[in-house]
Amino acid sequence: MQAYALTDIGKKRKVNQDYIYETTENIGVFPNLFILADGMGGHKAGDYASKYLVDSMVDHIRKSDNGEIVKTLNNAISLSNTMIYRKSQEIPELSGMGSTLVAAVISSGVLYVANVGDSRLYIVRDGITQVTRDHSYVEEMVKKGQMTRDSEDYMMHKNIITRAVGISQKVEPDFFEVELEDNDYILLCSDGLTNMVDDDTILTVILGNGSLGYKSNTLIRTANENGGNDNIAVVLIKYQKEGMEHA
Repeated sequence: MQAYALTDIGKKRKVNQDYIYETTENIGVFPNLFILADGMGGHKAGDYASKYLVDSMVDHIRKSDNGEIVKTLNNAISLSNTMIYRKSQEIPELSGMGSTLVAAVISSGVLYVANVGDSRLYIVRDGITQVTRDHSYVEEMVKKGQMTRDSEDYMMHKNIITRAVGISQKVEPDFFEVELEDNDYILLCSDGLTNMVDDDTILTVILGNGSLGYKSNTLIRTANENGGNDNIAVVLIKYQKEGMEHA
């Protein structure tokens, strides 16, 4: 298994509020771990929220001896949520901060995914499939039949999310499990990528030639060429049944 993680400030933001973590090696009882967070809040608050969330989860997982992946991820998210929420109440400049989250672990050929917010995880085989579901106002409206995906109204309200880590006392992550096939690609990304680069282009880049590093850089460069309206974060993984190595 190979993995590559990269984040970029984009063309319009003054601060990078995206934060990433990846390891293909053991961490606690987990065989690997991949996390991407997109912070929100004021100038310092979003930056603080995403970094604190990722660092807190990594610390909890490193110390945990519970081999139940979903339970351990859920506990790590819940504890991090409580701490971020408390800090937002105690420190005025951090008021209202929060973060999206998408986290993944691969064990015995199964991909375990947790997500809160509108950062995404995709599986790329012959085509591209979004595994996570956006916790956003527009997707709630689409689900209810009150809005058409990619309509003008959809595009105008796309950035309103309905769930985030740290904005209330409790958080409700979604969990997914996917049976992997040899040579699957797994992409974790923030909306700074998906709002700037369409799925077909992402698919073409990932299935094209080059290393994971080259593909990740190409995705970020394309997002910037298309406007770079937000911070961009990418964690790209290639799953192989035998062997583990860094890209």
